[in-house]
Amino acid sequence: MAVGVLALQGSFNEHIAVLRRLGVKGVEIRKPEQLQSVTSLIIPGGESTTMAKLAEYHNLFPSLREFVKMGKPVWGTCAGLIFLANKASGQKTGGQELVGGLDCTVHRNFFGSQIQSFEAELLVPSIAAKEGGPPTFRGVFIRAPAILEVGPDVEVLADILVPSNKTVDPNSTLDSQEESTGTADKVIVAVKQGNLLGTAFHPELTADTRWHSYFLKMVGEVVEGASSSSIVAVGEEFSFYQQPKIDLPIFQ
Repeated sequence: MAVGVLALQGSFNEHIAVLRRLGVKGVEIRKPEQLQSVTSLIIPGGESTTMAKLAEYHNLFPSLREFVKMGKPVWGTCAGLIFLANKASGQKTGGQELVGGLDCTVHRNFFGSQIQSFEAELLVPSIAAKEGGPPTFRGVFIRAPAILEVGPDVEVLADILVPSNKTVDPNSTLDSQEESTGTADKVIVAVKQGNLLGTAFHPELTADTRWHSYFLKMVGEVVEGASSSSIVAVGEEFSFYQQPKIDLPIFQ
């Protein structure tokens, strides 16, 4: 099994390293014709506007949209999630082109700037049920987006409470939102819809490989000859649940 990783900008090397740990080859994708050699794709985190400009320069958007429409598994992390969303708000002037396919509205940089990056323990019952391990996952959020609305066919895999003194406004960043009445609001940070998976955080920056294993099972379901049992057997060689080595503020 070979998994394509869009390698225009961002944390594509980190995703490839995790795939290697799980015994799977990651293939760097930079041109439309390279998509023909893979049956699945990871769109990594990075600077979404820059990635979009590079994708447009290489004429990748038509091929990426066709890849999604063909039902091939695609996982977007952080900026990759923005790429997959049908609608994005909080963008720079002029906006950016999207691949689409994921029936949701994403707010770009919802949690603030680079210096407001953080870690948080997320409840992930669906991941724990399928991959085992603890019921929580330590999410790393770096200039992270958030999912404000989802369609009826979208499965929510994780959410997070925003600070109780903020309101959820899809037309502004979290920093500029008005004071609320004191009640906390939930925003969604991980979803699945058919062949598409989206996370607002960066699983590739932690030692917990369960999200990658979960995605590989999605791939195995559509790749002839692949089976989820073989992927689990590979994954069992590694320790999924070590604490991440990076140290960001804890989101309370």
